[in-house]
Amino acid sequence: MSNFSKQVLTVGEMASGVSLTIPVYRLTGSGEGPSVYIQANIHGAEVQGNAVIYQLLELLQKSNLNGNITLVPYANPVGCNHKNGEYTLGRFDPITGVNWNRMYHFDETLIEQVINKHSDSDIDTIKTEFKQLMLNDIDNKLDHNNYGLTTGRRIAYRLQQMALQHDIVLDLHTGPISSKHLYCAEYAQQSASYFNIEHTILIPNDFAGALDEATFCPWWTLTEKFAELGRELNFGKESFTVELGSQELINLDEALIDAQSILSYLQHKDVINGSDYQPAEMTRYACYLKDYKVYYSPMGGMVDYLGEFGQILKQGEPLARILRMDNYGDGDALHYLTLDEDVIPVLHFASASVNQGTELYKVFTNYFTL
Repeated sequence: MSNFSKQVLTVGEMASGVSLTIPVYRLTGSGEGPSVYIQANIHGAEVQGNAVIYQLLELLQKSNLNGNITLVPYANPVGCNHKNGEYTLGRFDPITGVNWNRMYHFDETLIEQVINKHSDSDIDTIKTEFKQLMLNDIDNKLDHNNYGLTTGRRIAYRLQQMALQHDIVLDLHTGPISSKHLYCAEYAQQSASYFNIEHTILIPNDFAGALDEATFCPWWTLTEKFAELGRELNFGKESFTVELGSQELINLDEALIDAQSILSYLQHKDVINGSDYQPAEMTRYACYLKDYKVYYSPMGGMVDYLGEFGQILKQGEPLARILRMDNYGDGDALHYLTLDEDVIPVLHFASASVNQGTELYKVFTNYFTL
């Protein structure tokens, strides 16, 4: 059994002086396995991850843990309360317009510092030194920044402080109307098969401000730099963005399935003792990020989404049809949209009402099986 603790972490202040806080749950294992950080709901409408964390807490307290696990639901107290009528917005900071999941930090000059000082050091020394350098860098940005930080960056850096202290990072998200899918670093491709998720997007070693990138790009880059010096090192660090379906909804029964999927991966990584969780038998499709394409609506109108998630849509078959009642009687009221290659639809826009140029679908092209 694991030891359970709860902390309320302050990540900012509102104009009234009220603190912005998030709950942090910790489960302490034997310390013999990798440590894990899991967060949910950095985007306001993406709430299913909170239900998954609930189910994980229920299951993990009955498990034998080799590694310590930190779980953070409601990771963005601004975003999850950002409402417009009956809808949750919360994808972008309403003050700056920046995506809440593009505010994390990675200073590549830290790589050179480690290489210069520890080119011949043992792997544990390198890991300890590099982790501390990154933590000090975040600390300096939080506490010694003469010109301050935006609300969003302060929240992101407080979250990143926790994430950087762990070996495995899972950032739980959802799409608009979406199937389950996984963003996975190319070097960690083998691990994707231990999640019960049918669609995997393999992402390169490029940092664009997201949490998964902020926690795997430094270690991947450091590995590559040591390889150039003739040292093949495995730091045991992996990070994923786990997309759990559609936004604005929770389903506790489905969350239990999602939690068991995550535990299958964590058991494979020796975070959990035993054999209770095994990856499901399924066909898992993957594509590289460059082949994960956005299809923008070629016209405005009312959309009937036809492309089914996870099903191969053959070239020329209808992806969607657009209703234009303004054309009825003197033109074409129905317009069928097709593509000139085989694709797998993964998600689509949440509304049936679209403007020309709306991000209508995201699809896998040049896909393959894992």
